[in-house]
Amino acid sequence: MSSLTEILILHGLLPIEQLDTLKAGDTADESAVRALVASGVITELQFARARAEQTRLPFVELIEYPVDRLALSKVPAAMCQRDEVLPIGFEGNRLVLAMVDPGNVFALDDVREAARMRVNPVVVERSDLMAAIARYHRADEELNDLTSTLEEELVPQEDALFGESDSPEDAAPIVRFVNLLVSQAIQDKASDIHIEPGEHSLRVRYRIDGVLHEMQSAPKNIQSGVISRIKIMSDIDIAERRKPQDGRMSVTHNGRQIDLRVAMLPTVWGEKVVLRILDNATASMNISDLQMLEDNMKAFRTAYTKPNGMILVTGPTGSGKSTTLYTTLTTISKPEINVITVEDPVEYRMAGINQVQVNRKAGLTFAVALRSILRSDPDVVLLGEIRDQETAKIAIEASLTGHLVLSTLHTNDAPSAMTRLIEMGMEPFLVGSAIDCVVAQRLARRLCTRCRIPDTRDVHELERLGFCINTAAAPPVFYQPGGCAACSNTGYRGRVAVHEVMTVSHEVERLTIARASSTEIATAARAEGMTTLRDDGWAKVRLGLTSIDEVLRVVA
Repeated sequence: MSSLTEILILHGLLPIEQLDTLKAGDTADESAVRALVASGVITELQFARARAEQTRLPFVELIEYPVDRLALSKVPAAMCQRDEVLPIGFEGNRLVLAMVDPGNVFALDDVREAARMRVNPVVVERSDLMAAIARYHRADEELNDLTSTLEEELVPQEDALFGESDSPEDAAPIVRFVNLLVSQAIQDKASDIHIEPGEHSLRVRYRIDGVLHEMQSAPKNIQSGVISRIKIMSDIDIAERRKPQDGRMSVTHNGRQIDLRVAMLPTVWGEKVVLRILDNATASMNISDLQMLEDNMKAFRTAYTKPNGMILVTGPTGSGKSTTLYTTLTTISKPEINVITVEDPVEYRMAGINQVQVNRKAGLTFAVALRSILRSDPDVVLLGEIRDQETAKIAIEASLTGHLVLSTLHTNDAPSAMTRLIEMGMEPFLVGSAIDCVVAQRLARRLCTRCRIPDTRDVHELERLGFCINTAAAPPVFYQPGGCAACSNTGYRGRVAVHEVMTVSHEVERLTIARASSTEIATAARAEGMTTLRDDGWAKVRLGLTSIDEVLRVVA
């Protein structure tokens, strides 16, 4: 039987020189090929096809495969997720089982015992399989059944529902309902869960890739129980319903601990709840995952490798500012460097970094914490957000006295950060000399590579939008969203950041000291090579990462 490496070489996917260096037994061969997938030399699809050829088993694309619902019911969802398998149909009296690794005899034995049937394995691409498991084993049906049960069984009186009842039987459906909502949101890679009381029902929406999707509508009589359950999990005062409250809770999902930040807001129909899902996997991103263009990355790297100065990341709420800062911290954090953060709240817990949680009730504000940590001999300071004059003053002084300071600011573009700090009451000469780099960013939805289709706009329409086309060269190919099962017919999967990186040069510093407007500073920065948010978006459209409409949606 040929090795995976030999098959890939035979199909022209690897140079023949790789054979001697990679082939050293089946285990080493597979490990080497997996490393090639991880490094991007070959794709998951090519790896899966090679494995199918090696094992002489059929290769199946799950996106187009007519999955049999009866087959799905033969194996529990938890087993599918644990063993990375999915029953998809029948061949005679055998169960057709989609697998990434058909050599996993333990998974095969588990399925045989659960289904009490013989199994015919087929090979599938791993990302296809995980998307199919998420699609077919969603909690939607169980949520609908549970909602119907709650509507029939629970009495409408609030006191009897949750708050005044000591019966665990009364609380159990509510507990299950909340657990399913959170679990499904994490599975769908949502960033936020919105639980919104209305006049006659309780609406649940998930924010996925920056866009809200309505997922569930529940009867009004479970509202008090759901909110009370979330308050208990988040250690929030259950009796207080008149003022906003914040909390935090942790859940375990597929063996991983996920933190959620909880915000309660009183509305006319009851308390609205927003749960921000804080996946710690984000805090372990590599700097290359930010996908900055080469010139932007070069300017940004020059700034964060300096021993002192200030780096600001600007943008609206939900634009990925915290992710960029944490990724930068992960890159520069070393055992010989003392890194201290001051945050409200601490979004991602990171090993080897001293993180301080702001506590206004105890008098621990940003300014108080920042003053204290400067006496703790830090090398790098991350400040969650510059909100007022006092915090801005201490942060600027810290950057001028030998510390590298990273923080966020709410402005629409990079040049506006300079004028915003001056408007806060900072001296212009301090702002100009303290700041080294400002990064403005937005998050645009990433096109699904399976279903994207060419954009057929003509040159004149593109020029009207500000898209520069070189008419002498061959026209570039742009894409727009299509829609398939892999992306839930949205045409998008995931998000990509659009950046504007402004280095504070001598000219930008001079204009800042002269109290020039943000427009004048932007003109000078562009003349020195700064790429605007719109132009960076157009560059990512040319790379096929996102669409023209998506760039227009997120960038003014």
